[in-house]
Amino acid sequence: MPKRVVGFAMCGSYCTFDKVMPVAEQLSRVYDLVPILSENASSTDSRFGEAKHFRSLLEEYTGRPVITSIREAEPIGPKSLLDALVLAPCTGNTVAKLSCGITDSAVTMAAKAQLRNQKPVIIAVSTNDGLAANAENIGRLLCRKYVYFVPFFQDSPLKKPASLTADFSKIEETVEAALRGEQLQPLLCVK
Repeated sequence: MPKRVVGFAMCGSYCTFDKVMPVAEQLSRVYDLVPILSENASSTDSRFGEAKHFRSLLEEYTGRPVITSIREAEPIGPKSLLDALVLAPCTGNTVAKLSCGITDSAVTMAAKAQLRNQKPVIIAVSTNDGLAANAENIGRLLCRKYVYFVPFFQDSPLKKPASLTADFSKIEETVEAALRGEQLQPLLCVK
């Protein structure tokens, strides 16, 4: 039986890359993984590492070139290339864009393509304003058909009381549930 094809899209929450990259490596053993990086994630060096390092790791894990532009992501829709799409980490900026239907990056184009095809988009949120400015956007996406969230928690309730991050260890389990049309529960974790 052929492996399911899953897109793995990373946005610019650079501080979580060290947690997300091992998940990408694990998923590449289970699925035929298609790597996607937002333009910022693919080109911005940060104190957490160089962009080319993360890009090369994804290419090594998947055996594919990374999709980094709207032009490269556009065929995902008409060719129905993916069974599911994981956004990990998904920044508050991308959450807001998805909530409002904005398509201005490789990641948002891939998500739009998946939703067009009525296939799962799995969001592993990582944002400092998940319980503030982005709470409304997360709420909208929680109600949207074909959108699923990796269970999340407040990652630093005393220092950053509005910050949310996904439990990245639950990505694979969330993908499997989403492929069955189910939201993995419980959605809110206590850490």
